[in-house]
Amino acid sequence: MTSGALLVGALAMLTWPDRRAERRTRLGSSSGWWLRLRASVDGVPVPVLAAAIAATTAAAVSTALVAFLSAVLAAVAARAWQSRRRADHLDSQLRGLTDGLGALAAELRSGRPLSAATDAAVAASGDEEGGRALARAVRAAAGGPPEPSRPDEAVLAEALGRISAAVVLSTRTGCSLAGVLSAVEDDLRARRRQRAELRAATAGPAASALVLAGLPLLGLAMGSGVGADPWQVLTTTRTGQVLLVTGVGLELAGLAWSRRLVRRAVR
Repeated sequence: MTSGALLVGALAMLTWPDRRAERRTRLGSSSGWWLRLRASVDGVPVPVLAAAIAATTAAAVSTALVAFLSAVLAAVAARAWQSRRRADHLDSQLRGLTDGLGALAAELRSGRPLSAATDAAVAASGDEEGGRALARAVRAAAGGPPEPSRPDEAVLAEALGRISAAVVLSTRTGCSLAGVLSAVEDDLRARRRQRAELRAATAGPAASALVLAGLPLLGLAMGSGVGADPWQVLTTTRTGQVLLVTGVGLELAGLAWSRRLVRRAVR
């Protein structure tokens, strides 16, 4: 009875509604259905699904405490995976937006009207969502820059806002839109290079943090190899359970702190 109550409590905590997931659905388009499929399965967020599978599996072979800790670790790992996928997707959008800006400026210099040049730039962007974002920024310039739904999308939102401002400036003053867009493109390329350099510089510390986080598992394996059976002690004795919970909490705190340091460096 106690085991079942703990398991249900863990799953209830993990299935609490996530407002950020609701905001993320507003970013989706028909071309990004496969990304939304990765983010949820039949309406269930991936962290919740991973936590449920891990808790069910652990409950079948071990104690309720292990099931709860497995659910927490699985949810954290799934969120980290989603964060990495979002970062890769954002890089792809920025690359497509940059290529589309270059194509748009070239089309305008050749004398094509803005509408036809925008269609050609969307086709040449290489990323469908990035191309559509460029088209929306050009054709809805009067609406102002879009608001980012997440902090990591501030770079994309700022670039789209600059494109909208460039179109408004060209319309009101008659200045060359191609020249202004070229300046925005150069700035965006410089920002992309800076992001790539920062991610490369922080890849080593991030990998080191993951290696250090995995050392306790190596210690458990070494203890089992010499016949000490540390897992039995950690899961069946009261002192061991306290140490297990404390150790997992310290592991999660260390990973969260190292991730925060890396994210602050990348921004």
